[in-house]
Amino acid sequence: MRRFLRPGHDPVRERLKRDLFQFNKTVEHGFPHQPSALGYSPFLRLMAIGTRSGAIKLYGAPGVEFMGLHEENNTVMQIHFIPDQCQLVTLLDDNSLHLWSLKQHSGASELREEHRFTLKGPPGSPPSATQITAVLPHSSREVLYLGTESGNIFVVELPSFRVLEDRTITSEAVLQRVPEDYCNRRSCELVEALREHPKNPDQILIGYSRGLIVLWDLQNNKVTHQFLGSQQLENLYWQRDGSKFISCHYDGSYTQWPVSSDNRQPEPLENLVPYGPFPCKAISKIYWQTTKNGLPYIIFQGGMPRASYGDRHSISVVHGSQQTAFDFTSRVIDFFIIFSSEPTAEFDDPSAMVVLAEEELVVIDLKTAGWPAVHPPYLASLHCSAITCSHHVSNIPLKLWERIISAGSKQNIHYSNMPWPIDGGTNIAPDPPQRDLLLTGHEDGTVRFWDASGVCLHLLYKLSTVRVFLTDADPNDNMNTVGEDEWPPLRKVGTFDPYSDDPRLGIQKIYLCKYSGYLAVAGTAGQVLVMELNDEDAEHVVDHAEADLLQDQEGYRWKGHEKLKTRDGPVRFEAGFQPFVLVQCQPPAVVTSLALHSEWKLVAFGTSHGFGLFDHQQKRLVFVKCTLHPSDQLALEGPLSRVKSLKKSLRQSFRRIRRSRVSSRKRRGGSGNALEVQEANAKFDQDALQEMELAPVQRKIEARSAEDSFTGFVRTLYFADTFLRDSSRHCPSLWAGTNGGTVYAFCLRVPPAERRMDEPVRAEQAKEIQLMHRAPVVGILVLDGRSTPLPEPLEVAHDLSKSPDMQGSHQLLVVSEEQFKVFTLPKVSSKLKLKLTALEGCRVRKVTVANFGSCKTDDYSENDLAVLTNLGDIQIISLPFLKLQIRYPCIRKEDVSGIASCVFTKYGQGFYLISPSEFERFSLSTKWLVEPRCVVDMLEVTSNNHVHTKSGMENAARKSRSSGDHGEDERKSGRLMEHALLNDEKVLKEIQSTLEGGR
Repeated sequence: MRRFLRPGHDPVRERLKRDLFQFNKTVEHGFPHQPSALGYSPFLRLMAIGTRSGAIKLYGAPGVEFMGLHEENNTVMQIHFIPDQCQLVTLLDDNSLHLWSLKQHSGASELREEHRFTLKGPPGSPPSATQITAVLPHSSREVLYLGTESGNIFVVELPSFRVLEDRTITSEAVLQRVPEDYCNRRSCELVEALREHPKNPDQILIGYSRGLIVLWDLQNNKVTHQFLGSQQLENLYWQRDGSKFISCHYDGSYTQWPVSSDNRQPEPLENLVPYGPFPCKAISKIYWQTTKNGLPYIIFQGGMPRASYGDRHSISVVHGSQQTAFDFTSRVIDFFIIFSSEPTAEFDDPSAMVVLAEEELVVIDLKTAGWPAVHPPYLASLHCSAITCSHHVSNIPLKLWERIISAGSKQNIHYSNMPWPIDGGTNIAPDPPQRDLLLTGHEDGTVRFWDASGVCLHLLYKLSTVRVFLTDADPNDNMNTVGEDEWPPLRKVGTFDPYSDDPRLGIQKIYLCKYSGYLAVAGTAGQVLVMELNDEDAEHVVDHAEADLLQDQEGYRWKGHEKLKTRDGPVRFEAGFQPFVLVQCQPPAVVTSLALHSEWKLVAFGTSHGFGLFDHQQKRLVFVKCTLHPSDQLALEGPLSRVKSLKKSLRQSFRRIRRSRVSSRKRRGGSGNALEVQEANAKFDQDALQEMELAPVQRKIEARSAEDSFTGFVRTLYFADTFLRDSSRHCPSLWAGTNGGTVYAFCLRVPPAERRMDEPVRAEQAKEIQLMHRAPVVGILVLDGRSTPLPEPLEVAHDLSKSPDMQGSHQLLVVSEEQFKVFTLPKVSSKLKLKLTALEGCRVRKVTVANFGSCKTDDYSENDLAVLTNLGDIQIISLPFLKLQIRYPCIRKEDVSGIASCVFTKYGQGFYLISPSEFERFSLSTKWLVEPRCVVDMLEVTSNNHVHTKSGMENAARKSRSSGDHGEDERKSGRLMEHALLNDEKVLKEIQSTLEGGR
């Protein structure tokens, strides 16, 4: 049998790999990119959001999430839930309708597309004849009413989407009951709104865009009332008792209409322009909500004066003498009100307003005085300021976790305390096994701390570095203050603010030590801040130090941006992470690498000019090292400079192509004929053209010239306690890798704790390694005598890791963009290497050590390298033998920003941006998997109105809930049972006959 096995094939290892590795994209965190539609089911208490890319996402209680994707990838225009059903209908911009259902599968609910349908007109009819503008799912759950641009209303059967042609409501039939002089002045035009009578399901209200509104009797197929509006109609809303309805209009007015029992033509009760008398924007949607105290809530979108507030995105809430115009930071897509949906309730009693804006979700508490916002547990606006970097920390100690939450709670005092109002479904996923943090750095100089333990990415705390610096904006400015006499009474809500006061504030690197609570943050203008956690507000002076990375160089002139100006004197900081020292790099270039060793109290930083080491306990610079090559003129121009030489870039590109072509000819010239050489050159020319056009750049592995730009760019920094000088003594060390394939190693002498403040930390360069192919160094790692990566600082002291083996020889792993190479220490002699495939143009973009545990047993786990390439592949490579274990396609190779944003976790998971506002979460491990698992509980009402209970899987999930959840389920079931019994006598008869048969 051995001869049939491939070389190196080990059946035992193959089985083990199946137990260790598995690739899954699990959940999308953040706010949907380009939302386009909103829906809500009061019965299921679920919210649905549709996007321009054809995605549909359902949200309920925290952890309850469902996602579907239309095959067409067209924009979702409208979402409508079928009353009292686990079904919804979506309308796309290609005029197609799609029916979705929540179905049970393997103990959890899933969102599935059941049917699709496109409304067809008679042969030769224009597209407008069947272009759907309004959708009404009838309470019978049997039909949909579809209003069109032609003014006709088609009726389709559910779930088959069969058109019931004999029930079509034509515009001609409607106009027969409308006065002749009104008909002459205006036609029906398109159907703007369809609303079912709240008390009589046999009547529907039809609103046409020109202003005509009629009440249509479905039983007798005729108009019973007509309401002759004079303004262009935008929307309609029934009052709860069905005695009145409200229409809102393009001129910024709304009108209240009575519906009398006789058939006389009603006159409007009230016509009001809330923000008149000047020309106003359209009111596109309106609610009229009744309350026990008699004063209604009037809530409407738009209506602001055009001249002064035409650019505002507002929703106004009026309740008696209280009136507030909520001013949103981006365009309002849609909104809905959560109110009492009990059929027997006499009043609406609204509790919350849910607003979907283009860039965020905002929920307003209407029960609490002042109408504060509610802090959302999901759908976080990750991109409130553009994300510039990410950092993940696994397994946070409980004490640090509680201190971060405490600091965050002090920032959230302005939020409402009401429970999250969208609470449908039940999360049945297991509790997260540990506490994980995802830190995101932003363009405005803030760092946000997210709870990344489970399905919901929840904001815990926000840190701002702005207070350290002098900027144009005053940090004490309050955007939400409203003057007492200001009209309209605008109040800014939402967190989305994409405009940065100064691009130099942008955060580029973050490093958090979870054991000591030290945090290092570095930015765009060479600023490095070291912070510690303080549970109270404090006022203190931030110490400053400068690190001149060009101190021994002559003839260089920095052409980029200036450094940020700092505040003099004490600065007041909120509770949380507070900076105590600022290291300013000179020149003030972007900080490209950062490392913090909290046990030695050292922080290392690197830029495109060099790197330095700072002792943050003594607040003293230890050393700086310039890595700038004489040809690195581009490194002196900075990211915000406009003087980059295009001519020089092109010249270097063509030199690289010419060198590659010459070396290609030399390799192939010895064998084969001239034709083969010509074909090879032609192919290479094509590859070279693709190299210039495609991103990320792909090229063959060759030695690079030292003249290539940015060779001094410091890509990685790494602290290690290892054998650097000889094999008998280990010492602290700092390692740095550059863009030019150079690795620097420095021996550090850190005084013992008792003399730590008296003696300086000393550093001396011990090694310099130059990789032959000069590819950028993206990772450095030291393996101990057991070939295990060295533990993190303070990890052993907290008994969370074994002490490193200092008896056996250590090994150095250097990861460049094109190969992995292991060296012995302290001699630094090459031991083994793994080259990436040259022909695919594969280059390492991200690399980290991840621990993979077996899903079959808790006794086995191993450390491997997780590697992301420029092709979007993820490769898992074993340590220390550098064997490729498995490869997964993860990100499209054209998605350069997604690849650049990827961050791995310590336990084989990862995150990357699929849009500016969304992280895709993935898992490489069979053991560590975070994904939504939830059920939506309900009694299933079938088309013949018989009531059936769901299967035992759902009942098992129901048993695991708290008593409060039981009460809510019983109320929901009671409402549905009551609705079914009140509306169908057959059910009563069947129940009676069943009981008699049982006796």
